[in-house]
Amino acid sequence: MSDEKPPQLVDYFVVAGLAEASRALEEEQQPRPARPGEPITDVAVIIRSQGEEVPQGFTCIETSTSGHPVDLNAGLLNNPQMFLCYKRGRDKPPLIELGVHYEGKDRPKPGYQILDTTPYSRSANLASGSPGHQRTFLTFRRAAEPPGHHTLGVTDICLVMPSKGESTPHTFCRVDKNLNTSMWGPALFLCYKIAVAKDNTLVYEAGLLSRYPEQDSESFPLPESVPVFCLPMGATIESWPVGTKYPLPVFSTFVLTGASGDKVYGAAIQFHEAFPRERLSEAQALRLGLLSVVDRRPVPGRSLHTRKSICVLSHWPFFDVFRKFLMFIYRYSISGPHVLPLETHISHFMHNVPFPSPQRPRILVQMSPYDSLLLCRPVSSPLPLSGASFLTLLQNLGPDNAVALLVAVLTEQKLLIHSLRPDVLTSVGEALVAMIFPLRWQCPYIPLCPLALADVLCAPVPFIVGIHSSYFDLYEPPRDVIFVDLDTNTIFQSEERKLLSPRALPRRPCKVLLASLHSLSQQLDELLSAPGEEEPPELVLSDAEAAGARRAQLELEARAAFLRFMACALRGYRSFLRPIAPAPAPAGRDAGSLFALQGFLRSRERAYQRFYGQLLRTQLFTQFIEDCSFASDREPCLEFFDTCVDKVQVDLEKPEDAPLMELDDPRGGEHTVFITPPEQPAGPDGAEPPARYRYDGFPTLRPELLEPPRDPLVAQLCQARSSAPSSPAPRRTKQEMKVAQRVAQKSSAVPELWARCLLGHCYGLWFLYLPTHVRAAPAKLRALQLAYDVLRKMEQHKVVLPDEVCYRILMQLCGQYGEPVLSVRVLLEMKRAGIVPNTVTYGYYNKAVLESKWPAGTQGGRLRWAKLRNVVLGAAQFRQPLRERRSAAGDPPGDRVSPAPRPPLQRQTTWAGRSLRDPAPAPRLVKSGSLSFPGSSRAEGGSRAGPGEPPLLPVTPSPPPPRPRGPPGSADGSLSDIATDESGGDEGGPGGGPGGGPGGVTPRRGLAAKLQQLLSPGKRPPPRPTEPPREPGTRRGSEQRDGDPSSRRSPAETLLRPRERPESTASESSVSLGSELDLSDASGGSSGAPKCAEPSVEGTAGTEPPALEVLLSSCSRCPGCAGLVFDEELMAGWTSDDSNLNTSCPFCSRSFVPFLSIEIRDFRRPPSPPGAGPVPPSPQGPVLSDRRRCLELDETPELCNGCADTPPPGRWERVAFAYLSPLVLRKELESLVENEGGELLARPELVDSHPIIYWNLVWYFQRLALPSNLPLLLLGSQHAPRDPQPPEPSRVRVRLLWDVLSPDPESCPPLYVLWRLHSNIPPRLHPWGPPAPPFSLPFLEALLSHVGLNEVHKAIGLFLETLAAPGAPRTLHRSIYRELLFLTLAALGREHTDIAAFDRRYRSALGKLGGALGRDELRRRRAQPPSAKASDCRRTFGAPPEC
Repeated sequence: MSDEKPPQLVDYFVVAGLAEASRALEEEQQPRPARPGEPITDVAVIIRSQGEEVPQGFTCIETSTSGHPVDLNAGLLNNPQMFLCYKRGRDKPPLIELGVHYEGKDRPKPGYQILDTTPYSRSANLASGSPGHQRTFLTFRRAAEPPGHHTLGVTDICLVMPSKGESTPHTFCRVDKNLNTSMWGPALFLCYKIAVAKDNTLVYEAGLLSRYPEQDSESFPLPESVPVFCLPMGATIESWPVGTKYPLPVFSTFVLTGASGDKVYGAAIQFHEAFPRERLSEAQALRLGLLSVVDRRPVPGRSLHTRKSICVLSHWPFFDVFRKFLMFIYRYSISGPHVLPLETHISHFMHNVPFPSPQRPRILVQMSPYDSLLLCRPVSSPLPLSGASFLTLLQNLGPDNAVALLVAVLTEQKLLIHSLRPDVLTSVGEALVAMIFPLRWQCPYIPLCPLALADVLCAPVPFIVGIHSSYFDLYEPPRDVIFVDLDTNTIFQSEERKLLSPRALPRRPCKVLLASLHSLSQQLDELLSAPGEEEPPELVLSDAEAAGARRAQLELEARAAFLRFMACALRGYRSFLRPIAPAPAPAGRDAGSLFALQGFLRSRERAYQRFYGQLLRTQLFTQFIEDCSFASDREPCLEFFDTCVDKVQVDLEKPEDAPLMELDDPRGGEHTVFITPPEQPAGPDGAEPPARYRYDGFPTLRPELLEPPRDPLVAQLCQARSSAPSSPAPRRTKQEMKVAQRVAQKSSAVPELWARCLLGHCYGLWFLYLPTHVRAAPAKLRALQLAYDVLRKMEQHKVVLPDEVCYRILMQLCGQYGEPVLSVRVLLEMKRAGIVPNTVTYGYYNKAVLESKWPAGTQGGRLRWAKLRNVVLGAAQFRQPLRERRSAAGDPPGDRVSPAPRPPLQRQTTWAGRSLRDPAPAPRLVKSGSLSFPGSSRAEGGSRAGPGEPPLLPVTPSPPPPRPRGPPGSADGSLSDIATDESGGDEGGPGGGPGGGPGGVTPRRGLAAKLQQLLSPGKRPPPRPTEPPREPGTRRGSEQRDGDPSSRRSPAETLLRPRERPESTASESSVSLGSELDLSDASGGSSGAPKCAEPSVEGTAGTEPPALEVLLSSCSRCPGCAGLVFDEELMAGWTSDDSNLNTSCPFCSRSFVPFLSIEIRDFRRPPSPPGAGPVPPSPQGPVLSDRRRCLELDETPELCNGCADTPPPGRWERVAFAYLSPLVLRKELESLVENEGGELLARPELVDSHPIIYWNLVWYFQRLALPSNLPLLLLGSQHAPRDPQPPEPSRVRVRLLWDVLSPDPESCPPLYVLWRLHSNIPPRLHPWGPPAPPFSLPFLEALLSHVGLNEVHKAIGLFLETLAAPGAPRTLHRSIYRELLFLTLAALGREHTDIAAFDRRYRSALGKLGGALGRDELRRRRAQPPSAKASDCRRTFGAPPEC
């Protein structure tokens, strides 16, 4: 298991303020002219033409910002000469807003006062000179009383005339109503500025007062600049009038970006507390107004205060939670007395509040009896975690300005956002860098910049900086910066830095973006301006939750709108990525070598070339290309963006119906961890302890009062485990999981697609195991080459992969073991398969190619010798026909044997529709050094494997050597040696092949003769001598069979009873008569060795018996109807849900959990005593279809048709575990590897700790003949005692069975078992019940006769009649189809049965019987065949297990 610690909620707690070493800020800077020290408290309008003068204490505005006279009635004919005046002071609350009111047109705003008269009691109508014009008045709103020292107010007023080229001054608010409503004269607008008007203030750089913990963490040391960010405007000493109200604490947030790009979020509150006058010097007291300038006497009526801040640092933007916690700590410090010290609550929150995990998504923290907070796990999103608020962006800037800022960020401009509200700056700054996803801002980014770091505004690089608006009262800003005023909703552009117009953006995506933002802005206004009607208290909480959910939904839609625009703007970018195919040059990471910049630019419309040209030159795009080309931590995000690119349609002028973002909100869970408040110490005799902690100000933290963690188990309970470091990219991204789930849902409705979907997940399981297999392999390159050959076979057989994990794991392994050339071949294989690698796969590929050591450019000696060898072998092949021609020409006529002429073409087909005269496929020439697939050339009687058949994969690169016994050519099972064999023939029965006589008898030996040869244990005919040459065109078959009386018998008469087993069966044909499924009776190797043309059988003569033999069966009994459901039917009943373990019964449709039955046989026993001879051979037995197995069985009496005659000696154990769908198993295996590491798959603890996963993996790997070392883990598990011998692969044998392992003793044996019993073959399973009287040997022979003569409907009818006879079993656990199929397989052999042809004939026969008996009756009596989905599963997964 991984040793990584769970995520920590809070890293540091910091107290910042005025320290001893703090230095003054205003003394070192070059400030602007002194700002006004008092706010504006009154405004007035005077009429100079009526003799009114400026009132005392007022200032008259006579000119505009550029010096033009500003008579308010300049456009009227009689011109009464009206002017605007204002007054500053602190005797009353300041003005906080100005406006213009059109009487009769506007409704008075609440809280505003209308200035309707002059100080001399005349009308203040600005349009009083013209009776027909609109009456216009000024309005204002005043701050609430009593005013605080830090109350915002109007500090300046001006008038602008746009017709004179004047614009709104920076940081000023403009009232968008013309003061001049007449037809004459220029337009005139009122502008005002809001700021904090304060004087008697000293500003110092903030310092660190205390911190917890005091020691730095190794992974994240406390940055030295944290105090500066806690108090961005500095630590102040302020002189207030006595009785001034304390301002409320101000909450602010900031973001610190590390060197690696990791973000650390800070949440702080600023507050004021008393400051002792004794610490001031005389100079400081003079500047604060505490001493008179003349005689240095103290000034009465003044109080002294300083500004402090408390802050928490975290890697998670839980700003709301941190605000509640900090406010609780602040209130705790100013109240009291308390029983517990302040330090106890701080340490309790930092140590005992865990990070929410998927298992516990909700953490309820009770800080006091009256204060609590709810901590919810962040919403699971593929987008990067941030503190962005797009709604705050829209609320403060509007849709049009938001799009203008999008252009500015994409073209990397210098952006300075400022506001008087520090908590807004971080939210908007985070939104600016989040709106350009998937691009990532690479330049300086400080959403809340302190005054001490204001020098960054002069940097010659692009930046995004947020700062308090009071900065402009102190300093002159740079001229090449774009200013964004969040308080006035304006963007100020300098002449030196002009923004691109939003018209430069792609038209349709930009139009959709603007429409979406306008709609969201309107919904936000409605949400914020909802009338606050009085409601019952019980509805307040529900309404708040509904409003919060609605706001979260709008936030999601706003983010999706920007995401759609970026997806449309960057569509098709992946086709211009350049993979690194040859050995990379030193400049391999250059954007020009990784991306076709000019090709991408030419693919865009010419109208937008300017925008794209600037975008391609930015650091944003360069880093984006590098992230897409190499493995990075942003792979899940980029892969999600690729899915968004595939979803969007650029030509649409409205958003798509399907949402781009589907977030999984884990907060709906009911699991909540409750964190109680710190426990109070018990007083003497159980009394409540005294409250002795009281604070005059926020104290310096005392280490002795900080308590250690109270409950460390809570953090372990709620931790979120991370990926084990030993796992080399086994996990799928969340987008791949969602896509695989959607594909599985669609495939479940199509039988063929469902089977391929399951097969693809099975191969995905093996590739998840591949890193473990490669680590254990002695030859790494050979193991990687084997995996590459598996990929090629998968592509050839059209295996549908649900994701790219198979390719990705192999690419990373190539990079890990230094095989870049093989990684290039894997990428080319992906392209041949039509798969475009996603960002994750592409990154691993380039990383493997770039970081691996490439082979030398000069060809080595080994490669040259290999080429020379190929040339010599090729020349020898060309000279072979010439040598034969010369030898034929040089022999005497009497001794020369003429070559046999090629027989004429005849249409003689098997059940699979393939001619017996078709030659075997020629061996392929393989490239030197590559692995061959000997099993791939032997598929169902020499026929080519179907598209859904899995590949037969070798464990070793070379096939096993042929056995010396047996006739030549009989080992490979090809059809070349059968072309003249008399045992071959056409299919008998009515409607036979051409030339058939009466009764369906063909000129060649028909099916009856074939059945006679297969079923009759008569003596084997002697080997056939070499046939003399005959003339072309002669018909050999009819001439040889005219005199054979047995060829004229009826097919039914030729079905003989089983007799004695022949002494040798070497001449029996081993050709597969069209068998579509090829799996030998014994699985070829315990280590997952795939079956070749000659499978090896352990335990036979001349070989060492295995140490363990494992029998597995997936056949499960339905608990509803007691019917047996077999492997392909279980697969067909699974669902696409990767959490559902149930399958459905094909008979009663009941859902149940299938089981894997496992039987473990331990053959490790003491040797036999001296003198004990071999077991005498059994006199009787079946004739097997496999020629090599027959030869082995001649010397091995212990095995008969793959079954033991006697119970195996030694230890015997039988267990059963749930049989999982490949979708469920893959999910569980990924979770296992993620939580406990990939090394567990190579340790014997896997068998005991995770048996369900282990046995299912063994089943699937053996089912598909994929190599693995999983069976060897049994030797070290509790199922097998310790063995001092080394675990060799041949010491464990795994066999897969089609039927049950533990039969019901009270049930009647199935027909195939009865056939074996009649043939004197001991069954493998002994507790079978007594056979039913109707199931006699003639009954079995009659069934086989009907099946062989293509009269399956008669076989079904005979079976149904027999079941209705007295003595027949009442319940039939196996369907009629299954009984007939297994009987046919047991009688004819696997190699001589085409299951697909049997299925077709069975369905045809059932159609004939459906009219007479009815389909419902046939289904009730379990006569229906497997569904199409079950048949496709069996065909797709290849050969079924043995029965």
